[in-house]
Amino acid sequence: MCTALSFKTHDTYFGRNLDYDFSYGEKIAIVPRTHPFLFRNGTRLENHFSIMGVAHMDGDYPLYYDAINDAGLGMAGLNFVGNAFYHKKSKTKTNVASFELIPYILLQAKSVKEATSLLEKIEVTDEAYSELFPPSALHWLISDLEESIVLEVQKDGIHIYPNPYGVLTNNPPFLEQINSLNLYYGLSSKDPENTLAPTLSKKKFYSRGLGTIGLPGDLTSSSRFVRAVFARFHSVSPTDESRSIHQYFHIMGMVEQVRGLCEVKEGEYEYTIYTSCYNLS
Repeated sequence: MCTALSFKTHDTYFGRNLDYDFSYGEKIAIVPRTHPFLFRNGTRLENHFSIMGVAHMDGDYPLYYDAINDAGLGMAGLNFVGNAFYHKKSKTKTNVASFELIPYILLQAKSVKEATSLLEKIEVTDEAYSELFPPSALHWLISDLEESIVLEVQKDGIHIYPNPYGVLTNNPPFLEQINSLNLYYGLSSKDPENTLAPTLSKKKFYSRGLGTIGLPGDLTSSSRFVRAVFARFHSVSPTDESRSIHQYFHIMGMVEQVRGLCEVKEGEYEYTIYTSCYNLS
C-alpha cells in the first residue's frame, strides 16, 4: 500500500509514501551519467541521464522503488497485486523486465512524452531478478514538470493513462479510481451552503471544516486516493523551497500509515516506512 504524488508550487515536487509491513533495507542509489548500465535484453547504456532514488541494493545493482533523473522526470512503482500481469518475451518489441523498468525509462527519457514513446515500444516481461526477488506486481506514476501519466501492465497489454490528478495509490485500476471521484464532487474547503432547507435562517456552524464531511478517512487505497487528490487541489502554499517541501509533507501525512492501525497478520502491521520528496525542477 503506497501513495505517490506530483505537486507543483513554483517548482514541481515528486515522491511517495512507501507503506509495507517490513523493510528491505532501503538506500539512496545514484547512477552517474557515464556509469554503464546493462539490461537483461543485452542493451548496454553508457551515456545517459543520471538518476537518483530509493532502492534495495543487491550488490551494486539498484532495485528502484522510486527515482528521478537530472532532466526532471520522476517515476515510482506502487503495489498493484491481482491486476498487474507481466508477459513472456516478445519477438517484435524490446523486452524489459519489470524490475528494470524505472532505470530503463529514466536513463533515456527527459519528459513524459519521451517516456510514453519508449513505453509504446516495449514488452514488460515477467523475468525475475533472481529466485530471491520474483517480479513485484506494480503500476507506475511517471511525472515531469508539467504532466503525469500512469502505466498499468495487465493481461490485455500495456495501458498508459494521462493523470491530471497527479496522484496514484494501489488497487483498483486507475480508471476505476478516477471514476469513484464522482462520489466526492461535493467536497469543499469552504463552509457548506444550506441546501437542505434553504429558506430557513442560517444557523451558526458548530465547527470549521464542515465542507469536508464525506472525505473518506480510512486506510484503503481508494480512500487514500481521494484524500490525496482533495489535498493536492485545495492546497495553498507559498512558493519558496522550504515551505513548498513543508506543504508536500503535510499532504503526504494525510495518507501515511501509522503502525498498529492496519494489521496484516498477528502482531504485524503495515506502516509508512519512508516518504520521499524530489524537486523535479
